[in-house]
Amino acid sequence: QVQLVESGGGSVQAGGSLRLSCAASGRTISNYDMAWFRQAPGKEREFVAITWSGDGTNYADSVKGRFTISRDNAKNTVYLQMNNLKPEDTAVYYCAARAIGSGRYDHWGQGTQVTVSS
Repeated sequence: QVQLVESGGGSVQAGGSLRLSCAASGRTISNYDMAWFRQAPGKEREFVAITWSGDGTNYADSVKGRFTISRDNAKNTVYLQMNNLKPEDTAVYYCAARAIGSGRYDHWGQGTQVTVSS
């Protein structure tokens, strides 16, 4: 079982930056694809970014060029660096883990709020 705890959320003005962290415990994240999702009020949860267990990353079109996902397997932590934030980035951000070969994300954090004002 993997436990995930997000931190780093907050309130910023448009154009600002935040770095989210997702600290994992229970299992090493090196065996998991790790992703960030977000959910804005009244909207469906949506994919933001993923870092695969082997190598490589992928991003939603809406955040490409502004957000960077990274992982530190030694610290068992995943990060999401968010630059040039926009009001439409306002949401609760969730960290999720998917075991290699699994078809779904079985482990989720509690979420951290990001609010971007114009």
